[in-house]
Amino acid sequence: MKPLPRVLARVLALALIVTTCGPLTPQPVAALGLPTLGDSASDALSPLMERKLGEEIMRDIRRDPDYLDDAPVLEYLNAFGSSLVAARPEARGEASFDFFFFAVRDATLNAFALPGGFVAVHSGLVLAAQSESELASVMAHEIGHVVQRHIARMLGQQKQDALIPLAAILLGVLAAKAGNVGDAPAALVMGGQGLAMQRQLNFSRDAEREADRIGLQILQEAHFDTSGMVAFFGRMQKAPGGYTDVVPAYLRSHPLTTERIADIEARIRDQPHTSRPDSLDFHLIQARLRVLQDGSAQGLREAGEWFEKQLQKKVRAQTVAAKYGLALIALKQGGVGDLASAQALLAEARVASLAPQDSIMASLSIDIALASKPTSAMAQQVVKQADAVRVQFPLSRGIARQYAHALIAAGRYQQAVDYLRDQAQMYRTEPQLQQALAEAYAAQGRQALQHIALAESYALNGSLPDALQQLTIARRAPDATFYDQAIIDARERELQARWVEVLKAQGKKP
Repeated sequence: MKPLPRVLARVLALALIVTTCGPLTPQPVAALGLPTLGDSASDALSPLMERKLGEEIMRDIRRDPDYLDDAPVLEYLNAFGSSLVAARPEARGEASFDFFFFAVRDATLNAFALPGGFVAVHSGLVLAAQSESELASVMAHEIGHVVQRHIARMLGQQKQDALIPLAAILLGVLAAKAGNVGDAPAALVMGGQGLAMQRQLNFSRDAEREADRIGLQILQEAHFDTSGMVAFFGRMQKAPGGYTDVVPAYLRSHPLTTERIADIEARIRDQPHTSRPDSLDFHLIQARLRVLQDGSAQGLREAGEWFEKQLQKKVRAQTVAAKYGLALIALKQGGVGDLASAQALLAEARVASLAPQDSIMASLSIDIALASKPTSAMAQQVVKQADAVRVQFPLSRGIARQYAHALIAAGRYQQAVDYLRDQAQMYRTEPQLQQALAEAYAAQGRQALQHIALAESYALNGSLPDALQQLTIARRAPDATFYDQAIIDARERELQARWVEVLKAQGKKP
């Protein structure tokens, strides 16, 4: 059996903490006109505790190498997911969660919702979607789980003696996601068998049907093709490795049955057909994920062959996406000739797209320019380019950070520091800002501030021991001022207290 990843043990520890806190204040239920699964008064998690649990799990997931911390992908998924939520505001549910959508590098067709409004999609699922409506159907389904607070209600329905079966199911799902395809998921689930587990399984089936119904409502309000849910779920059911009726239900994160698909078909049978064209960004993000899914030489070669086949079809959207993908591959390869080829391919994609102002392509253009290690004069031009794109797309956090990197590349270190400090004040949860700030401080030779910024980036990523180590290095820096030492002392006390809590949650001595 492969060792379980750190995130699995963390989820179990957090589940134990939450369920031993006792009953919390019940909340009113916003059920979108559907019956709820369990009385809200029996919830074991308040919305606040549910969000905290989700944030703790996310800290571990963000440290996983398969977490796709890629600005264009994150921005697309969050803009797309937010549009689904906005189409039916009740979808925020009784807890009014702020949703966060993200991707993990995994070739299987799957998606999952975590407590507190965090929704993940596998890269393989996005690539398998044949239309944006199909992707919307899966994301709307996951939003449905969050709306009805299914994880909180699972904990609420089960008593203390049923905690282990529930934790086993959660851990089995995450183990399967992490690639432990051997005995680990089965062993985890088998450890939680019994009558309580059967009740939990029944609840899970009901939860899936309820999430389907809410997902259909969201698709209708957002004017997506609801038949995309049937088409995509049907393909998922036939996919090798786990979506068939013969696979034991407790080994599936989403019990996908022919009965469920028939229920969806019955609900959309009398609905008017809606046709919604796919956005250009959908095709670009698919191309980007195809490259990011496997960055090895073999993976890039196979992706390039795929894009070449797409070009032969001479369909505009596929041509644009293929040229964009080939440009990204050339950037990843990184040679001087490759970078020139990347710019040329991207220019061709922009011309073919008839939408030269697309933010995803603009972001890649800046990346290519920065990768070319421009001379001082050329670097100033890159700053102008990045600044113009930043003004054009003010909501793009990735482009905002690219502008800071352009300032650093141009040697405008103090301007970069001032900009990044302002950004860090406004966006306090972005570790990338602190990393860029550390880079700017390093270029200025300001060692204490460099390591303080690195400590903040590690803390935001949940790596508390690394953050504390950086504070120790900052304290010993020859340029650490009295004011710096005071900041280090205060931050060190705070992070040490958080680390003690984490150790206690894991059953370890501080």
